[in-house]
Amino acid sequence: MRIVMVGAGLGGVAAAVGLHRTGHEVTLLERAAELREAGTGIAVMPNGLRALDALGLAEDVRGHVIHAARGGLRDWRGRPLLVTDLVRAQQEIGAPVMIERAKLHRSLRAPLPSELVRTTTLVERLEPDSTGVTVISEGRPVARADAVIAADGIGSTLRAQLFPGHSGLRRTGRMDLRGMLRRPPGTVPDLLASQLVDRRSGAMFGLFPVGEDHLYWFTDSVLHGTPPDADEARRQMMSLMADWHPVVTALIEATPPADIYVDPIACLAEPLPSFATGRIALLGDAAHAMPPDLGQGASQAFEDAAALTRHLAGAEPADVARRLLRYDAERRPRANRMMLAASRQSRLTSQTGVAAWLRDTVLRAVPSRLATRQLAALWHA
Repeated sequence: MRIVMVGAGLGGVAAAVGLHRTGHEVTLLERAAELREAGTGIAVMPNGLRALDALGLAEDVRGHVIHAARGGLRDWRGRPLLVTDLVRAQQEIGAPVMIERAKLHRSLRAPLPSELVRTTTLVERLEPDSTGVTVISEGRPVARADAVIAADGIGSTLRAQLFPGHSGLRRTGRMDLRGMLRRPPGTVPDLLASQLVDRRSGAMFGLFPVGEDHLYWFTDSVLHGTPPDADEARRQMMSLMADWHPVVTALIEATPPADIYVDPIACLAEPLPSFATGRIALLGDAAHAMPPDLGQGASQAFEDAAALTRHLAGAEPADVARRLLRYDAERRPRANRMMLAASRQSRLTSQTGVAAWLRDTVLRAVPSRLATRQLAALWHA
């Protein structure tokens, strides 16, 4: 069966490999001039790793397990609020991974034959009919397929075509600043795998190890107007977090602006009514863009890829619409629950004033064992 994959992000390449390995004739279309991923670190949770296992893509990724005994939420000074026992959670459900985004992308795309990839191809629209789907780029047909998988990212133009009445993306009014650097001597181990929250400003800082030698950090703060460039954003964060735990500003200052990425945080304004329509399905952020607070964006895309591969295994052209409805029935309820949970988590960590004081008081009262059990439940697929 001929399948066109639109978008060569992490979820797109994983799905393309899975579908190729099950015997389908796959074409991967990417608007950029080359297959690549920019950015810093990325988390793959245990449920995402299980999905990669199902695709035969987890072997290289598992070598980047997060090595930290404890994690959870802390206040801006580094004092514990909600402590999770990562060792116990990993024993119960598996270990999360923190890996450089570009390295993960290279690992996932390695099994895909280069002749299946067409770069510099911006897909403008899809024209489905009773026998297939015509893919249009620059006003002309560039491919004909029995099925099309749209993995064209958070700003998906194909999602807008399929669901013209949907409200699309919404800005959360917050800014994501993230960077990665070589691990300096003396970094406080207790802060690793933790997120620090400030009830005064509603800002957050997260810190995670990447291998033995690097650290990945991110901030989440209120965005006023247009996102600043990396250098200005770094200055703003250092001013905002001047009285935080000293490791916070030290790491931000030590990261060159060229290694810092700034983005306004956005998510779908509301869940989609379906992840599939006829011979076309959506995958990853195109289907369920969510705030980054639970670190589930990539993992949910990998679950999509594994489910699509499984449901389309052995399919003939006449089976496509029925098989994609099965994919929708499996993935949409879970992905939408995760999307809503991420939004709730974002609201929880960005609270200020009395509500934030009450939050901190309640979190300090939660036993570590219960927090660990809740974390393991989140990671369970």
